[in-house]
Amino acid sequence: MSKSGLYAIAAVAILTLLSLVYFAFTFEAPQGTTTVLIEPPAPTIEPPESAERPSQGQQSPTALPQIRIQPEADSPPIVAAVAEEVEIAPPPREVEVEVEVVVEESIVEDELNVVQLPTLNNSDTFVFEGLRAMQNGASVLRLLAQDQIVRKFVVFVENISRGEFPQTGLPYKALGEEMPVSNIDENFFVMEDSAHARFDEIVQTFVSLDTDAAITLYRTLSPLFQQAYAEIGFRNVSFDETLRLSINNIVRTTNMEGPYQLVKPSVMYLYADASIENLQEVHKQLLRIGPDNTTILKAKLREFASQL
Repeated sequence: MSKSGLYAIAAVAILTLLSLVYFAFTFEAPQGTTTVLIEPPAPTIEPPESAERPSQGQQSPTALPQIRIQPEADSPPIVAAVAEEVEIAPPPREVEVEVEVVVEESIVEDELNVVQLPTLNNSDTFVFEGLRAMQNGASVLRLLAQDQIVRKFVVFVENISRGEFPQTGLPYKALGEEMPVSNIDENFFVMEDSAHARFDEIVQTFVSLDTDAAITLYRTLSPLFQQAYAEIGFRNVSFDETLRLSINNIVRTTNMEGPYQLVKPSVMYLYADASIENLQEVHKQLLRIGPDNTTILKAKLREFASQL
C-alpha cells in the first residue's frame, strides 16, 4: 500500500477517535426514572353456555374443552388465640337489706295530739273550754263576749292593725262605767286619774295568762281565725301577719303623761289638744287605760309576739 493510503486511513482513525471523545464529554443522561407500564393481560372471558346442551353421545362440532374459572373462597378469619383464660364471675345474688325507719317522737306526738276543730259557727264552746283549762282562764271568761268570740277577735285585731279601735262588736264586755272627769267650766274638762283604774282588772287578767298555754291555744284555733279573716275579705292574707302588725302598732306607741284636757261638743269627749286628738284611735285608747297599764300590756304583748 502506498504511503498516501496509509495516511488517509490514519486520518480517518484519528477523526473517529476525536468524535468519540467529543460525544463522551457532551452526552447528558436523562433526568428522573423512566417507568415502563406493562398492560395486564386481558381477563379470560368465559363463553356463554349454549342454550341447549348436547345430549350424551353427541359431540359438539368444535370439541374444545370448556374451562370454568371458580372464584377463590374467602379465607376464614384468623382468630387470635387468647393467651390467658377468662374468669367468669357468678351472677349477683339478691340480698334483703332491712331498713330501720326512725320516726321522731315529735311527729308521733303531733299525730296523737290531732284536734278535731268544730265549725266556725259552733266554735264558742270549744274556745271557752280551752280558756277554762288555762291558769286564770275562768277570770278571762268573765270578761269576754259570750258569742262569736272568734269572729269578734279577728275584727278587733284587724282594726288595731290599721290603728283603728272599734266601738262596737268588741271581743270583751263593755265596762259599763263612764269616764270620770272634772269640770273646769261647762265646755272644758279634765280626765281624772281614777279613769285609768277602770281598765285595771282587764289588763291584769290578760297579763296573768300563761304565755305558752295561750300560744298553744292560738295555734290550735289558727284555722278558725284564718277562716273568719277570709269572711271579711282577706282571703289571701295571713292572719298571723296581721296579728303581728297589730301588736307592733301597740308596742311602738309613745307613753304620754296626763292630765288630759277634754272638750265635749256633742255626746263624746274629745281631747282639747289637737295633737292628741289627731293620734290614731288605738293610741288614744292606750291613753285612756293609763301609762301604768300600757307599760305592763306592752311587756306581755312583746312576750307573746316572741313566740308567735
